[in-house]
Formats: sequence, C-alpha cells, structure tokens
Amino acid sequence: MKIVVIQGPNLNMLGIREKNVYGPMKLEDIHTQMKGFAEQNKIDIEFFQSNLEGEIVDRVQECLGDADGIIINPAAYTHTSIAIRDALSAVQLPTLEVHLSNIYQREEFRHTSLIAPVCSGQISGMGPFGYHLAMVGMTQLLNEVKMMKAQKVKAE
Repeated sequence: MKIVVIQGPNLNMLGIREKNVYGPMKLEDIHTQMKGFAEQNKIDIEFFQSNLEGEIVDRVQECLGDADGIIINPAAYTHTSIAIRDALSAVQLPTLEVHLSNIYQREEFRHTSLIAPVCSGQISGMGPFGYHLAMVGMTQLLNEVKMMKAQKVKAE
C-alpha cells in the first residue's frame, strides 16, 4: 500500500507564517508523524511539496500506476485550480483533501473548494491532527478497495 502526500503553496512556511491560523508545527514535523503512522501500519509513504501549480499537477499524474491513494493539501490552489482538480479526476485514486484551518470559518473566498468534489473526503480545521485522521481514513479506504477487488475476483 502506497500513499503520496502532496502539499501545496506556502506549506513549506509552516511554523513561521501565521501561527495563529496554522499553528507552530513545521511541515517536516507533520511528515515525521505521518511517517511514524505509515511505518507502524506497513504503508509506503512519499511526500511532495511545491509552490507551483504545474508541478503539483505533474506529481498527481505520476501517482497513476505508482500509488494507491493521495492525501493532498492544495492550500490556496483549493479555491482556484481547475488543473489540479482535473488531474485528480483523471487518475481516479482515492484522495483525501486536508486543511489545517477550517476553511469555512475564514474569508468567504476560501469557502469553495474546487478540489473536494473529486475527492473521497475532506478534513478541515483539525490542525496537524487532520493529517493523522487522513492517514487513518486513507488506510480504511484502501482496505475497502482491496476487499472489493478480492470479492470481484472471487465472483469471476
């Protein structure tokens, strides 16, 4: 089982920027916690962060045939990127959208996610713990997919 974690623009600045909104934890610390969960559950995990929309699209596309699921925090691209949405839709992998802050309690323009409709689910407002919840959720989703495939093979 392989999960790719894709982080959008400015998340490399966690622990420095707007601590009142995003908290004091650095992205590396969040990834370390996720890696620990992955190791305990025998999951292969990869991390990718970019401030560039096209690089995020490329990484999503590279997941096709290489990953079983995607956890993505598109950050500001959540509200603007049809390209990321289309890439996620094209690869058709189980995908969970994560946001540290509750985007629905923030500015009006942040209330609309272009990404959510092509995701299996969304976790918003749980801070760094949201990534842990995403790991638990993705593990469950992938186990369900695995069981469904096994049942389909038995039926044939």
